Amino acid sequence: MIVVSAKDLTKAYGTDVILDKVSFHINKGERVGIIGVNGAGKTTLLKILTGEMPCEEGDFFISSDINIGYLKQDGAFESEKTVIEEVESIFSAFPQMEKDMEKLLARIEELASAGPEGEEESHRLLERYDMMQEKFRDSGGYTYKSEITGILSSMAFGEDSYDKKISSLSGGEKTRLSLACLLLRKPDILFLDEPTNHLDIGTLKWLEQYLKSYKGTIVLVSHDRYFLDETVTRIFEVENHKLNIYEGNYTFYATERKNRREAELRKYEKQQKEISRQEDMIRRFKQRGTEKLAKRAASREKRLAAMDVIDRPEGTTGKMKLSFKADFQSGRDVLYAEGLSKSFGYGSRRTELFHGVDLDIKRGERVCIVGANGIGKTTLLKILMGELSANTGRIKIGHNVQFGYYDQGQQLLNAANTVMGEVRDSYGLYTDTEIRNILGRFLFRGDEVFLTVGSLSGGEKARLSLLKLMLSGANVLMLDEPTNHLDIESKEVFEEALLDFPGTCIIVSHDRYFLNRIPTRIIELTSEGIDNYLGTYDYYVEKKQQQIRSGKKYLEELSAGKRADAPGNGDAAEGAVSDAKAAGGGEPELSSAERRRIQKEKEAEERRLKRHREKLEKEIQELEDSIKELEEELCREDVAKDHVKLAEISKALTEKKDDLDEKYESWLQLQE
Repeated sequence: MIVVSAKDLTKAYGTDVILDKVSFHINKGERVGIIGVNGAGKTTLLKILTGEMPCEEGDFFISSDINIGYLKQDGAFESEKTVIEEVESIFSAFPQMEKDMEKLLARIEELASAGPEGEEESHRLLERYDMMQEKFRDSGGYTYKSEITGILSSMAFGEDSYDKKISSLSGGEKTRLSLACLLLRKPDILFLDEPTNHLDIGTLKWLEQYLKSYKGTIVLVSHDRYFLDETVTRIFEVENHKLNIYEGNYTFYATERKNRREAELRKYEKQQKEISRQEDMIRRFKQRGTEKLAKRAASREKRLAAMDVIDRPEGTTGKMKLSFKADFQSGRDVLYAEGLSKSFGYGSRRTELFHGVDLDIKRGERVCIVGANGIGKTTLLKILMGELSANTGRIKIGHNVQFGYYDQGQQLLNAANTVMGEVRDSYGLYTDTEIRNILGRFLFRGDEVFLTVGSLSGGEKARLSLLKLMLSGANVLMLDEPTNHLDIESKEVFEEALLDFPGTCIIVSHDRYFLNRIPTRIIELTSEGIDNYLGTYDYYVEKKQQQIRSGKKYLEELSAGKRADAPGNGDAAEGAVSDAKAAGGGEPELSSAERRRIQKEKEAEERRLKRHREKLEKEIQELEDSIKELEEELCREDVAKDHVKLAEISKALTEKKDDLDEKYESWLQLQE
């Protein structure tokens, strides 16, 4: 059953055509991912389908009985309600239905006590009550409260945040609440524009599973390739104002797109070869000068003129051209660290991020660092580069090592500079013509080179930061979330550049698709040190699952009195069990003293986790209050005119938001 259909949709802004005669249909239950470079028209297409924007030409159809849900990209969520009031308003009909059923039940009980004369009416009301109860149950009346709790918890809203005013929430919190409200409404079609923005990995995994089990139709825009692989069954690619459709997930699309373009290029080249052959024959016939050959030449010219000429296959609107070259080679031993630890604060307010970190990185390795938010991944990068000092431990930097750093917050860019001035200030040996040519490779063209850095989008700042990194000539690239803000095509270009880079890479990333392509080794940073995994993200996940399964098995056996899997005690424990069985005692049982000890340890761990959770919740509240104050400061007129103050506040705001995301990740892990 077709639920969405479009024919010849056309949209332009003045003379700038965005969509040109776009046609498609979407069946009930399909999950469609819309992709394309930044500015291709993905969001525009969603806005047309949801009725938020008209189109110049064409028609589209959405079934009249279809309920639509639309999550805007960074859409404002303004309300004076509290979080719980906003969410419960979705189910406002249920409390009244409960009251009506209670009244009806009370009336039935009255009739029951009135004797035989009330039996007929009582029977009639009972039937009515059964119908109301069935309707209440089928519409979710008995489960909506648990649904509210579950989805709010998944979106990092604990019970302590239920009474918060929505107006006091940060931008990221409002986005998560918008998504929670949308999912609770359970529309027939979900239109989602960059739904993974502001979501940590835990919430992202939950959303993936939710969308997989969702019964309705889904149409989403995303640059997250792993998320697309997990959630969609069709890909709509917006390219050169047209729509290309692929029947599969992102991985299928990437392979099929390559095959299609190669086939189109072969077809084009074959025709061009035939045209050249015919033109050569015509020229030869004319040169002979005979009447017979002149007629043949004229005939061939007619056939050539009537030929349906294939246009050369177009690329995209433009690819970033990126390559990393080291000015000189480093020694084989790039970096060695032993016993690194880092903490902040003093006394009772002291917080330790990690300790016991040992590293040994060789030339040519691509090491990716993963770990929970707030564990100190960015801090570790800065310690390794010498920008921060460790509390304990030592670091040895290898021979001829030159670091190049990509900062996820782009704080290394000067907001007051023009794009051209930013490059000129850092690399003054280049002429203006050379700088403009380099900027053109990174899609900064024409007057765009005179835009201020502060006015650029996140994607444009990311490209500018990568340009500066490329020009640095560093042989060791330290990259902190480098794929943030990049569209899919730019991510692919960046990944190819890293794979071709002869130097060393140390990378912090949450991009799971990236983590499946780039690393030669994954390092998981924990509070107790690091764990090494010699493979990509999928291998890392597989090994973690094995560890979890084996850990659960060990705990189950331990609680049941088995001792065979005790660490470092394998053979001896197996022997003890066998001896016990041989003695006719069956499975060995723990003594009462041992059981009490295990119970006490369990209770102590629960108390520790509770204290940690309460501490995190307090820190989250403080950060959210601080973020709100900073956002209010940014709106002040005097601050807006003071570029230095503006930059300081923006930097502080970015740092606090990053810290908040990390705290939420830690808090979510404690809920699992």
